[in-house]
Amino acid sequence: MPKIDSIIFDLDGTLWDASAGVLDAWNDLIQKEGLSMRISEKQMQGVMGLGIEDLAAKLFPGLEREERLALVERCYVAETEYLYDHGAILYPKLEETLRELAREYPLFVVSNCQKNYIEAFYHSHGLGGYFRDRECSGNTGLSKGKNIRLLADRNHLSHPIYVGDIRGDLRASEEAGIPFLYARYGYGDLTPEEYTYYVDAFGDLPACLRQITQS
Repeated sequence: MPKIDSIIFDLDGTLWDASAGVLDAWNDLIQKEGLSMRISEKQMQGVMGLGIEDLAAKLFPGLEREERLALVERCYVAETEYLYDHGAILYPKLEETLRELAREYPLFVVSNCQKNYIEAFYHSHGLGGYFRDRECSGNTGLSKGKNIRLLADRNHLSHPIYVGDIRGDLRASEEAGIPFLYARYGYGDLTPEEYTYYVDAFGDLPACLRQITQS
């Protein structure tokens, strides 16, 4: 494998766990709108990282497509405002590991999120300075795989690797034509046959990347 020249990260389940804050923001809005439903923690964790169409269909199957998409958009606004101010749970050793990685690699973020969600992550924890660029489906309307490719091309990345935690991240890496590194501590449930590279904790990334390069 050629020497890795950059790292592109997924966000939810890879850099932070925002499911609890997102859940509270969504249920507060649903209650204010007078809807007789409540999202469970298990349901929320099951849709983290999905695009809006799949997410809306899973959480609100009883609503018509346009109605549920509009509701999700309102929930997105509520969650982004909440996370911008309060942040979420960062995975252990996140900042110190980002600091170490940034000395050797340009770092990037590509997520299936709405506009301003990545910026909420940057702002709430003061981490924006570690990343060179970011992209999301809320900005482009493209799939995650196409956004990974878009970001890689505009930053002239020759040998990036994508770090993510769910099967959709693996598929996006394949679509973009770049290697995938599985964050096994996140939300996903990939089988060993589906991945080659992995870490069980965010702090293991520097050693894992050195091992990949040496092999």
